[in-house]
Amino acid sequence: MSEPLSTLVQRCAHQEEIRKSRFLANAAPVTTPGQALDFLRDIADPAATHNCWAYRIGQDYRFNDDGEPGGTAGRPILQAIEGQQMDGVVVVVTRWYGGIKLGAGGLVRAYGGTAAECLRRAERTPIVAMARLALHCDFAGLALLKARLKELQAEVEHESFGADGVELELRLPDSHIAEACLRISDISRGRSSAKRLD
Repeated sequence: MSEPLSTLVQRCAHQEEIRKSRFLANAAPVTTPGQALDFLRDIADPAATHNCWAYRIGQDYRFNDDGEPGGTAGRPILQAIEGQQMDGVVVVVTRWYGGIKLGAGGLVRAYGGTAAECLRRAERTPIVAMARLALHCDFAGLALLKARLKELQAEVEHESFGADGVELELRLPDSHIAEACLRISDISRGRSSAKRLD
């Protein structure tokens, strides 16, 4: 089984000097491409020689070499994100040219290596796939049901009271769905069943 994906807890940075050029990697957790591009605009230094970047958010990814030879900066940064088993992450590597050319291989190692080291040192958190359930339960079973589902990390997103009971919408880890459905059926003695919303 492959290692589970993780994302960053907060922004982080790492700096290296490679043959007189200074490379500064800045990384942040993001949930949308718009957030990733906002981070790029905030962090990019217009006085630097290059601000190369990449992000991955689920199946959505982009990268940019910002004037470096094609494939020597943005793609290695993206590969660093993927190599660290990360998702929901943007990395910007800023370079201040120091007068010594690195060559294509040197650029790939410098950009990819600086990005990878930044992510390696960062505090991360596992990404847990979440799911949503809807159910109806009677008033008598509500307190017990909520308590037993809380043990499965279920959070009530919506609750509405009617004449014959309560409509609930829950959000919980996808891996707990089967157990939650069993508990709902057991506690309600088969009168309530949950249906997936997503």
